Amino acid sequence: PGVAAAPPAEEPGSGSLCAAPLRLARLPLARVKALVKADPDVSLASQEAVFVLARATELFVETIAKDAYVYAQQGKRKTLQRKDLDNAIEAIDEFAFLEGTLD
Repeated sequence: PGVAAAPPAEEPGSGSLCAAPLRLARLPLARVKALVKADPDVSLASQEAVFVLARATELFVETIAKDAYVYAQQGKRKTLQRKDLDNAIEAIDEFAFLEGTLD
């Protein structure tokens, strides 16, 4: 009673935030914030909102790239081409909102 429990010990190799800064987003947050602020409907954007947008964008790009890469592999290529993105957009329902955007 009255004594706080010690935080759990870190596992070896898990890396401490103090040892080296952990970069959770790969996109530059300042650039993402600038893009958000370029929208006339947005007056303020918190750092948390900017981070979530950056992370969501990264996950989206990763997902569509992986799906498009399947089509590149079917063509016995390692390099993504526009037709691979077109095929992924056409074949996968989640990307239907992108149809016609690359025209």
